[in-house]
Amino acid sequence: MAYLDQKQYLWFFLFVVATLMGAIYASDPDLISDFLVPPNATNVDGNFFTYTGFRALAGGDPVPKAFAVTKATKAEFPALDGQSVSYAVLAFPPNSINPPHTHPRSGELLLLISGALDVGFVDTAGKLFTQTLQAGDMFVFPKGLVHYQVNCDAVNPAWALSAFGSASAGTVSVPSTLFATGIDDNVLAMSFKTDVATIQKIKAAFAP
Repeated sequence: MAYLDQKQYLWFFLFVVATLMGAIYASDPDLISDFLVPPNATNVDGNFFTYTGFRALAGGDPVPKAFAVTKATKAEFPALDGQSVSYAVLAFPPNSINPPHTHPRSGELLLLISGALDVGFVDTAGKLFTQTLQAGDMFVFPKGLVHYQVNCDAVNPAWALSAFGSASAGTVSVPSTLFATGIDDNVLAMSFKTDVATIQKIKAAFAP
């Protein structure tokens, strides 16, 4: 049986540490207590575990003029910290889109409450998976993959509820990340096989 020399052992140790750290940070960390309380919390009771941010939606708020998301993550609902769950309510007025985006820390399980949606995601092999959803349908967007939802109905809105396996799934918008963060025009022009003038025209649409 061959034994590792000191240098090989060091590389093996670093590999094991890196693998373990990757596994630990691949999702929300496990708790070593029942729940997490913010340092500034002084009185924890049932109110701490209650989120009322969706009451307006339940009360029949009017459909927004553009696509809108109402979130319940640990940022809005601190009791979710460490619980590996969160929600979002998606409101789609007629002819609206939730542009291509990713959630780096969780998959997304979408339940269509009303209306119809065309949805899709692209896997790491470049294959596109699409579906047209009706009210009551569910669709899962795998963790970290680019996906979108579109309401193609010119008259009726659509409402959906999304569940996440993280208290902070994160959202990376593909259009905004590429065209509203200051990436060099030449880099984008080369990447999209176009010219700088075209890139600048696209960027202008994302200017605040």
